[in-house]
This record gives sequence, structure tokens and C-alpha cells, in this order.
Amino acid sequence: MKNSQDKKRRPRSHYALPMVLAGLVVILAVALGYTLTRGESGQEAELNNLPNYTEVKGKIVVDGLKYEKQPRLGSPDAKIKVMEFADFKCPACKKWTQNYMQRFIRDYVDTGKVEYYFMNFAFIDRDSYLAASAGEAIYHQSNEKFWEYATKLYDNQGDESKIWATEKFILKFVKDNINGIDYDQFEKDLKNQTYMLDVKEDFKTAGSYGVNGTPQFMVNGVLLKGSSYDSLTAAIDKQLAGGN
Repeated sequence: MKNSQDKKRRPRSHYALPMVLAGLVVILAVALGYTLTRGESGQEAELNNLPNYTEVKGKIVVDGLKYEKQPRLGSPDAKIKVMEFADFKCPACKKWTQNYMQRFIRDYVDTGKVEYYFMNFAFIDRDSYLAASAGEAIYHQSNEKFWEYATKLYDNQGDESKIWATEKFILKFVKDNINGIDYDQFEKDLKNQTYMLDVKEDFKTAGSYGVNGTPQFMVNGVLLKGSSYDSLTAAIDKQLAGGN
């Protein structure tokens, strides 16, 4: 009798394990779906926080290069003024900064020959505009810290074809890498897009002079056709020698 009862009970225990496993699969699927949905929502929110030039309101008057508004290096008494037009997402701009910038500063800026300026030409994508506005926010606190931001951001540059310079990325990047600024003020300026009109003004001003890519350089108000180190230094040396 006991054996008969055991036989009747066995099928129930036989099906119990598959039922438990099936339940676990359902729970995991729901959890995974929630995680993916939450991740997609977070990514969508990050994209929605990115600026758009068409949404940046304010009067822009293009009436010259406005050197006084740009980050700079060197003596204001230098004979030559060089303007760099750049986008923080641009791989060629990163290459210029990493391969040539220190050499250029040593040979031309530190010697008093050149005063060097930076102007945003943020055109690659919407996170280009945000990275540029972050640079402006830092520059309005410290010219010196702007150059530190630019150098270190290029060192941490992401894929040009992907949106990586999001608000979340920039806030963490600045917090981890740029000391000596009022971080709370920076965070406020970035989130409020305080300096986006300045970025848009830079873009329109550069475009009015024929800038159509990055990096590009201007020597004493003349936009160069080439963007190589040699073409830049040749134009400078010609000016220093008294040429036109």
C-alpha cells in the first residue's frame, strides 16, 4: 500500500522542478525587461538634455572676431594673433593638441611672437555644442582652467560618430579632472546652458569668415587654406619677416 501511494506521488514531484524553473525564467525575463527599459529611458533622457542651435534664443551680431571674448595664451603685445577654430569631438583637433600644441607654445607663444586664441566651431553633433558650452563655463571662471579642460577632454575623447559628451559625462569628467573651479557654479551653468548663445555666436562668426571644418587657423585675420603645422608656422614666419 505504501509503495502504491509513493508511485502516485512521484509524478507530482517530477513536474515540480520544471514549474519552478519556468517561474524563475519568467521572473528573470521581467527583471531584464525592466532593466533594459530603464536603461533606454536613461539614455533617452540624456539625449533629450542635449542642446540644439535652433532652440538657442538670443540676438547675435556678427561684427568681427571679438578676440576679447576668447580663451587665449601669450602676450597681448605679440605681433601675430592666431585663432584656432575647433570642435572637441574632432579627432584632427585632438591630434593637433596632442602632437603639436606644446611645441607651438614653446616656439611661438612663450617667445612672445604669437598670442593664441581659441574659438568654438562646434558642428559635428549636439554633444559638440554641450562640450563647447562647458568649456565656456570654465573659461568664464578661469582662462587657465579652460586650457586644462581642453587638453584633458581631448585625451578622453570618444568616438566621433557616437554621442558621448553628454551632460552626465561632462559633469563627472570635470569633477574628476578639473580642480580649482567653483564646481557648483559650473554644474549650474552647464545644466542651464548659460553660455550656449556664446557657442552659437562663435559658430556663426567663424562661418562668416569661411570656416567649414576643424581644426582651421587664422593668422592676423586671414583664414589659412591648410591646417597642417607647417602651413601655420609658415604663415606666421612670413608675417614676422614683414611679408603680407
